[in-house]
Amino acid sequence: MAILERHDTGPVAHLRLNAPERLNPLSDAMLAALQEQIDALSQDQMIRAVVISGAGKVFCAGHDLREMQAGRQAEDKGAAYFADLFERCARVMTGLTRLPQPVIAQVHGIAAAAGCQLVASCDMAVATEDARFAVNGVNIGLFCSTPMVALTRNLPRKQAFEMLTTGRFVPAAEAQAMGLINRVVPEAELPAAAMALAESVAAKLPQAVKIGKEAFYAQAELPLDAAYALAGGVMVENMLEHDTDEGISAFLEKRKPDWSA
Repeated sequence: MAILERHDTGPVAHLRLNAPERLNPLSDAMLAALQEQIDALSQDQMIRAVVISGAGKVFCAGHDLREMQAGRQAEDKGAAYFADLFERCARVMTGLTRLPQPVIAQVHGIAAAAGCQLVASCDMAVATEDARFAVNGVNIGLFCSTPMVALTRNLPRKQAFEMLTTGRFVPAAEAQAMGLINRVVPEAELPAAAMALAESVAAKLPQAVKIGKEAFYAQAELPLDAAYALAGGVMVENMLEHDTDEGISAFLEKRKPDWSA
């Protein structure tokens, strides 16, 4: 049984965390499997959107604490193991934002600690009405410093700081109001809602979405003038695309575009 399952529906790739008996932790094996798929998807021109979900009762409960404790106690690991673990995790999270395809988290149950980081690292998220979100490492004496990076790029500072320092589980409706997730739907509608969002994105010109996603994250880290300068250059690049010319012509001529992509 694969720890990470993938199946494709047309231009949409579905990745499912598949360790339900352990609540889908971001174990060494899970991180390796995610990295392998990120590397593959980055080169896959047939895939235009990605959905990440979890098997069983929850989306993802965070890092594998038993594995982490074993790493702490190993004579030849200790600090080196932890440094490597968090570096590998960061590579997965940044890899999701750097994929050319938009990535959608399909969340049910709980998304805790690094599991919440995974949701925050996806470009969009859809969750069930009873889903809950937390960066709750502080409850066991471990401040969620690496999840904090993704969280503070999704939420206002005070809301993020409250989650980080209280370890409170936030219900889906509140998480949506904060900006952590896009949609809240009944459990029975979750797969269809995530797929509908993915298909909506996948129907757009792939090169335009790729250019736009890269620019979205790049400009967000810049001062206003620099952000406009970067975005202007991106618009020039996009306008010079053959398929963009066709898309604009089709709009003006009131017909469907005949894109080559």
